[in-house]
Amino acid sequence: MNDVSPDHLCGTGPRLLVPDVVLTPDGPLESHAVVVADGSFGAIGPAAELERLHPRLTPVRLPGHALMPGFVDTHHHLTQSFGAALAFGEPSEIFRRVWAPLEGALDEESAYVAAKLAALESLRGGFTTVADAGTRAAVEADVVAAAARDAGIRCVLGLLCNDAPGEDSADVMAQAHKHLARYDTDDLIHPSLAVSIPEAATARTLRESACLAAEAGAVVQIHVNEHLVAVERSLVRHGLRPLEHLHHVGALGPQLVAAHATLLTPAELTLLADSGAAVSYNPVASAWKGNAVAPAALMAERGIRFGLGTDGTRGDAFRLADAAESAQRLAYGLASGDSSCGAGWTWLEHGARGGADALGLGSFTGTVTEGAAADFLLIDISTPEMRLSWDLPWELVRRGNRDQISAVFVGGRLRLWRGWPTDWDGPALVRQAVELSRSVLERAAVTRTHPTSTAARAGRHRGRSVAR
Repeated sequence: MNDVSPDHLCGTGPRLLVPDVVLTPDGPLESHAVVVADGSFGAIGPAAELERLHPRLTPVRLPGHALMPGFVDTHHHLTQSFGAALAFGEPSEIFRRVWAPLEGALDEESAYVAAKLAALESLRGGFTTVADAGTRAAVEADVVAAAARDAGIRCVLGLLCNDAPGEDSADVMAQAHKHLARYDTDDLIHPSLAVSIPEAATARTLRESACLAAEAGAVVQIHVNEHLVAVERSLVRHGLRPLEHLHHVGALGPQLVAAHATLLTPAELTLLADSGAAVSYNPVASAWKGNAVAPAALMAERGIRFGLGTDGTRGDAFRLADAAESAQRLAYGLASGDSSCGAGWTWLEHGARGGADALGLGSFTGTVTEGAAADFLLIDISTPEMRLSWDLPWELVRRGNRDQISAVFVGGRLRLWRGWPTDWDGPALVRQAVELSRSVLERAAVTRTHPTSTAARAGRHRGRSVAR
């Protein structure tokens, strides 16, 4: 970072930051600066003007850098990080064969380490906020909250409200009430409710969780229309597709974050638009294990709220934005001759501000604006890939990468410097995760249908199917 060290950026007092470019809702602005104070953006404007208005603040000059909002991951499973590399080559609905048994083998220590490891990867990839869709591990949600808080990432923390079959609906809702009230004064944890898939909860619980979340200003995270088999199960059971079922029971509204939403009919798109529900668009998950790509460009055109999500695939925000644009071009743009597919800015916008809005935090984070939480990145734009700049938003989507992230701030505090935490031992956590993951996977009844790449290669040479 040229002559700047992390010492210039640490601390909690007011700071005047002067990068080459500030990425605002109006686009990239040169010769601008920001004042960060009390965890928020205190002022944003021309650098010379802010230096004149704040003579007691020593400007921290950041040559060769852009200051931009942190990305928002609208769909993650933090306690699944020990098995992230088990998803490669697997067919759909691996939650039954991989994620459920893996999370079932977690104890309190391993769940904490797995969640903190996922949070570290997210921060390294430029995410300042992450939505956890609720752990299946037999631990309190506060274990995941502690991991996120200790890592220094903002977390929309889901509590699973599944009550079918055999659960006591009244007890489920009582726990939901407690969860939503538990983090009222927490700086980083924002509680939410979650249901794994619509069929995992009774109609009553789907309806009551929606009402409860709406009253609390929170969201309900539900996997919707992710896989063809899930759509067909819903049709057999209810005579309705999953999104139609949620509408029928009174659970469709602005409080819903529909994760994936890939297999949508025109009628379902209308339901989303009319209800104000939000979608988590997960393009990497579609490529790795899905059945379709959500029509995100069409959603944008119809005013459907959506953000970008990783689904825990990889915590790299720039690669996610690239995948978001590429998936739209491959799935829809090529057939219609649309060479723009969102013009770059669409995916940056929905990767930050749109994601914050989808999670109910639109007035709080996701933009570099006065009064918003100071959740932001410092991006090195002096690299060979970025130095010849003509259109910064497009370049960040198509050519940006995690290695260019010099610093990550959450709530105005420097959390990562060049990929590693500034106030806790990241490498030590990774070593601990390696040791714990071995024992967890040994006792987890994980079933994979695809061999490792080495075994698949050997099987192909011997004339056997790689799927066995």
